[in-house]
Amino acid sequence: MNQRVRRLLAAGSAAACAFTSVAGCSHDDRPAAPQARTAEPGRFASPNPGSVNTYWIQAPEGLVVVDTLRTPADAREAVAEIRKTGQPVAAILLTHSHPDHVGGAGAFHEAFPKAPVYASRSTDRTMREDKRGFYPLARSANAAFPATITYADRTFEDGAPLQVGGLRFETATYVHGESDTADVYYRPDTGDLFSGDLATGKVTPALTEGTSCGWLQVLDQLGGRFPGARTMYPGHGAAGPARALIDEQRRYLRAFRGLVRPAVAPESPAGREVGPGERKSIVAALDRAYPGFPPVADLPTIVQENVKAVARELSAEDPAKTPAACADTPPQDGLLAPVSAYVTAVNGRDLDALAGAFAADAELVDVGRRFRGRAAIRDWARAEVIGGALTVVRVAESRPGHQRLLVRFAPGGQGGFEAFYAFTVEGSSITRAELTYAN
Repeated sequence: MNQRVRRLLAAGSAAACAFTSVAGCSHDDRPAAPQARTAEPGRFASPNPGSVNTYWIQAPEGLVVVDTLRTPADAREAVAEIRKTGQPVAAILLTHSHPDHVGGAGAFHEAFPKAPVYASRSTDRTMREDKRGFYPLARSANAAFPATITYADRTFEDGAPLQVGGLRFETATYVHGESDTADVYYRPDTGDLFSGDLATGKVTPALTEGTSCGWLQVLDQLGGRFPGARTMYPGHGAAGPARALIDEQRRYLRAFRGLVRPAVAPESPAGREVGPGERKSIVAALDRAYPGFPPVADLPTIVQENVKAVARELSAEDPAKTPAACADTPPQDGLLAPVSAYVTAVNGRDLDALAGAFAADAELVDVGRRFRGRAAIRDWARAEVIGGALTVVRVAESRPGHQRLLVRFAPGGQGGFEAFYAFTVEGSSITRAELTYAN
């Protein structure tokens, strides 16, 4: 490929910033960076399926632990790792009431009896009431889940700052999101944000509570509440840049809702219900878009249960009253859905979603170079597309199953060149794409 084409398709690193909805993304208006921390938080992750994290933070008066895992057995493994530090535990913080984050609290309390367990008043009340019956359900599904729950012995007002172990944390309490209540803990001195399950990376979340719209609204609030957050430490999966994990979670939820919504339309094959064929198609599309994402719960049918819950939620929603935060990822004007998904994935730097827009045996032709199969297209996109900005100038040609677009691709989000992108579409996937110069 000649130099001009390399410039046209080479990926930069700054493009996606302008496409996120979180304030303060550009270098010019980013809040001042917090001081560097002296030590990374420690982490123990229980095994998959349903891996969950606990963290410990070095503080002047000992360690501050965040969350307590699913079972006492898991907690005791984490305790063994914590004891290797040789430091006392000064406090234990709970992010939310879900069984996989509080089931090990008794084992932690037994190991560190002098360490108070903290939760917001809302989270403490949610745990004690357990209106959804999560704890009996957890016991029936997992014999290792404790017979009794250890509750917080210190509560704080929702959103109140917290001084523990000689460290100051800012907190925020959110309701009707990923869980009925959720607390996050933010260290202003380091920019570390301990987010529980509000934003996780590269995992299959639990949507069984049917509050995906509330969750999306919470994500907008979270990004605005802590604009200086640098690193997010989630309840599941690996830590990462806070804005990136929030955006990734937002894209997943919108994509999930976008896949389920057509299946509950009145004119769909099963009407307001999701038929077996529709469910199978949705699950297959998720597998393509998010390959290898482990579940956050040890529930083999979590994806199917998620589909059922979101279907019920969408069926009950009034489209005229749906908050803007909950709008499905909108198609570009006039674009076929898989083509719109490709454009959105490029601008969102979402490599998994980009590859998922293509059929397994799709072909892509980049100015004469041919790439066959989703894996090859994914490798091509990683090297030459992700990081750039793609703008649709106009739809040059459109007919059923085919569109040809005049686009401007900007490596690194700056400048750019015009090109024609022609797509052949079958069902929900791109089967062929050809990229050529516009002149």
